[in-house]
Amino acid sequence: MSVKVAVVIVNWNGKAHLRDCLVSLSRQTHADFQALVVDNASSDGSQQIVHEMNDDRFSLLQLDENTGFAKANNLGVSHGGGCKWVALLNPDAFPEPCWLETLLATANENASFAAFGGHLISAHDHLLSDGTGDAYNFSGRAYRRDHGSPVELSHREREEVFSPCAAAALYRRDAWDAVGGFDEDFFCYMEDVDLVFRMRLQGYRSMYIPRAVCYHVGSAMSGRHSAFSSYHGQRNLVWVYVKNMPSWLFWLLLPAHIGFNMLAVARFALRGQLGIVLRAKRDALSALPQVWQKRRRIQAQRTVSPAKIWTALDKSLWPKH
Repeated sequence: MSVKVAVVIVNWNGKAHLRDCLVSLSRQTHADFQALVVDNASSDGSQQIVHEMNDDRFSLLQLDENTGFAKANNLGVSHGGGCKWVALLNPDAFPEPCWLETLLATANENASFAAFGGHLISAHDHLLSDGTGDAYNFSGRAYRRDHGSPVELSHREREEVFSPCAAAALYRRDAWDAVGGFDEDFFCYMEDVDLVFRMRLQGYRSMYIPRAVCYHVGSAMSGRHSAFSSYHGQRNLVWVYVKNMPSWLFWLLLPAHIGFNMLAVARFALRGQLGIVLRAKRDALSALPQVWQKRRRIQAQRTVSPAKIWTALDKSLWPKH
C-alpha cells in the first residue's frame, strides 16, 4: 500500500462480522484510503469476504499462524508504505460513513495530537455507549470511559483523553514509528494503552472526537470474560505500568499498583478464575527482567516531565468502570 491513509483490520475467525465491517468502511465519505485485512490464520473462511468485496481499495495479507493482535497490526502498518495516517479497525466495528473524514479533519487541525478516537456505541443497543476513549488510573488500571452508559449521558464534547481504543482509532504514522508500534510480547489486550503511553512520554497527545461514531460489538472473537482475555489483560496491565510510569511517579504510585493487583486477584477469584489470574501475575513477574530493559530504553527517550504524565492520569480512588 502507498496512500495517505492506510486502514488495518486484523481478522481471526471473524466471519460473523467482517463483511459488515468492510461494507461500512467502503461507504466512507473519505474514500481515498487503502484497507489491508491481516488474517491471523482463520479457519472459518472469513478471508474470502475480502475478495468478495470486489473493491481495489481492499486487500488481504494471509498469515500462516495466529500471531496475535499486536504483531498482526504491526505487519499491517509496515505494508502502509509512506502513509501519513494509520487507522485501526476491528472486524466487529462498523463505522458511520463520516467516521474517517471526521477523524482526519480533526487530526489535520491538531498537530500536537497523534492519536484520535471517536464515540464507540454498542452494536447491540444503539442507546448505550461502548466507550468514549480510554482512561488510565494512577493505580495502573485502564478502563473505557462511559462503557455501558446511556449515549445521551456520555461525554459529548471533543476533548483530550489518555488514549483511544484501538478497536477504531487513527494514529499519526510518524508517531507510531517513533515509538515502535505495538509491543508484540503483549499478543493482545492493553497494547493500545501501552502504545499511547509511550507516545505521551515523547510529547504526543490523544483526542476524543464524539462526532466520529463507530458501532462496536466488543470481544466478539475472544469473549469478554474468557480465560484468554482475562489472562492477557491481567498480565499486560503489569507490563504497561512497569515499562511506562516515569521516574519518581513509578515509586510513588507503586503501592497503589500493587494494591490494585491484589484486588484484581480477589475479584477474579470470586468469578471462578483464580488460577487464571495467578498464572497471569506469575508470568508478568517472571518477565520483569526483560520488561525492565524495555523500560530503560523507553525512559531514555522520554521528553516530558513526570508531572506532565501525572496531569493525564485518572485520579479517582475507585473508577466507575
